[in-house]
Amino acid sequence: MNPPMSSDDGDQMRSFKDFLASYNKLSELCFNDCIFDFTTRSVKPTEDQCSLNCMEKYMKMNQRISQRFQEYQMIANEGAIAAAQKLSGSVPR
Repeated sequence: MNPPMSSDDGDQMRSFKDFLASYNKLSELCFNDCIFDFTTRSVKPTEDQCSLNCMEKYMKMNQRISQRFQEYQMIANEGAIAAAQKLSGSVPR
């Protein structure tokens, strides 16, 4: 019988599932864009380079989206704090 999962275990499992989904999407996108010669078992140098470029662009895009999301969340949180302070009449220090 397996022990019950803690909240941390659930968060780790969710993070791992998210990672796998992202990895699978990256693999599928780059494979579809870069691999075109199925007449040989080896990967051609142009396909290999295309795959590396595809992966790098995807990772940079993903990182940039994460940064922008964090920036947006910080601005939204600052706005919510300012609105709450205005409603309560307190002045920030």
